Amino acid sequence: HGDETSIKEGVKIMSSTRLKANSNKYLKVVEWSDEDKCYVGTVPELMIGGVHGKDETKVFKELCDVVNDVIALMKKEGKPLPKAVTDKKYSGKIPLRISPGLHKTLAIRASRSGLSINKYIREKLEK
Repeated sequence: HGDETSIKEGVKIMSSTRLKANSNKYLKVVEWSDEDKCYVGTVPELMIGGVHGKDETKVFKELCDVVNDVIALMKKEGKPLPKAVTDKKYSGKIPLRISPGLHKTLAIRASRSGLSINKYIREKLEK
């Protein structure tokens, strides 16, 4: 079977190809932490905590390995995988609450630019 490589103690072990396909769905973030003085790799929707190290590439690789391990463990325990950010449907609308002062500032800047507030904010966010 393509989704399993073996059966141990009645538990299906997923193939590395299938694990990688599941792993690729999750957003992996590796960023420098001034506080920790190292790179920190996280996958917010899948696990709490992360991977730390001085080499960004090594942290990413280790993070991918950890994600595969977490997915395999969840499957083994019969737990459903959380929905990945990349699988979610987005409407393109974000209800946003801002202060009246900021609203006024944005309206003035948008007007000066000859744009609607919505288009002005969208263009700023796309930069």
